[in-house]
Amino acid sequence: MTVFHAVDVIKAKRDGEILTDTQIRSFIQAYTDGQVAEEQAAALLMAVVWQGMTTEELSAWTAAMVASGDRLDLSGVGRPTVDKHSTGGVGDKVSLPLVAIVAACGAAVPQLSGRGLGHTGGTLDKMESIPGWRAALPPDEMITVLQRVGGVICAAGPGLAPADRKLYALRDVTGTVESIPLIASSIMSKKIAEGTKALVLDVKVGTGAFMSDLGQARTLAETMVQLGQANGLRTSALITAMDTPLGRAAGNAVEVEESLEVLQGGGPEDLVTLTHALAREMLALAGVDADADAVRHDGRALATWRAMVAAQGGDPDAALPQATDHQAIRAPQSGYVTRLDARAVGNAAWRLGAGRARKEDIVSKTAGIWCRAKPGEWVEEGQPVVELAIDDPARVPAALDALTGAFDIGPEPPPTRDLIIDYIHF
Repeated sequence: MTVFHAVDVIKAKRDGEILTDTQIRSFIQAYTDGQVAEEQAAALLMAVVWQGMTTEELSAWTAAMVASGDRLDLSGVGRPTVDKHSTGGVGDKVSLPLVAIVAACGAAVPQLSGRGLGHTGGTLDKMESIPGWRAALPPDEMITVLQRVGGVICAAGPGLAPADRKLYALRDVTGTVESIPLIASSIMSKKIAEGTKALVLDVKVGTGAFMSDLGQARTLAETMVQLGQANGLRTSALITAMDTPLGRAAGNAVEVEESLEVLQGGGPEDLVTLTHALAREMLALAGVDADADAVRHDGRALATWRAMVAAQGGDPDAALPQATDHQAIRAPQSGYVTRLDARAVGNAAWRLGAGRARKEDIVSKTAGIWCRAKPGEWVEEGQPVVELAIDDPARVPAALDALTGAFDIGPEPPPTRDLIIDYIHF
């Protein structure tokens, strides 16, 4: 039996009162246990959207979500632990090379990842384009891989922050996603429960990001860093631009292919720049003195990647699946590409089948988009700017529609914009 009335908590937050730790803990635990109705939880979420949370309320809310389930113990891994989380974008495959690079430098990276929804891709969907690779690892196997290899990319188990899993699904269908306290607590509760000792956040801002306003992105980054620090988790954040796709590939197998280019010492400049920046930040928080660029060029990062893939049942030597057809969208005139809209590219990849509209949808491993020219690059008339990787021709018209007006070409190059906008430390 619950020792409180859920309606009283809802009314208190609705009227702008500050909830007590006991009210928050009791409500979250009762909801997790099925003792609070979905409509009551939805009402409280909406009250939070309208009234916000104080720092103390948010700390208690996050702690209650962590306490709703298990907390991993990574003390036996034998290396300093550090993780990275991105708020999501188009072409954001950074986690793939980053985990291998940081692990090759001597840290342990427990990368618990998710799946894509809408125009943003999911790390697990990308990794599953590797033949045989498994996303679901029980905690003991995950820890074994960390001990042997230093890095793991896998799905969070059902025991970690189960309150967040329920609330996240409810927010998605009740119009309560856009709340900085709810976003921050959702992300940080899982990372705190994960058991890592340090965390670097990549908070995206721009047309292809969840947040398009720099002020809101900064507030979210600062809120999450403060939450991490308050819970004994060394945390910092980068605010990074997401108006243009990161790298040149958006999809699943195509992003793995591009990640391998990075691990082999190549890859697009923007992708390499961000990967190195995040690696340096992670290594600094973990207290590891190593050269991320060196391990990328001397083969150690690639060897770590291969070992990590094999440890999770994948075949690092297997060919990646390929699309059955390709179609280019060509430049109507010569000039500089001045704009390539990230959201349009992400939506096109999604409509080709690389993403999902509902959590239960099956994604295509091979469908996606190649950005053959990016802002600042010169193209000749008729040269491909965007190329579709197709496995279902019936999806092409919708993808082409998404790309209508997606890029501009002009006589002068666009002004340069920093990829990394700011660093947040406390």
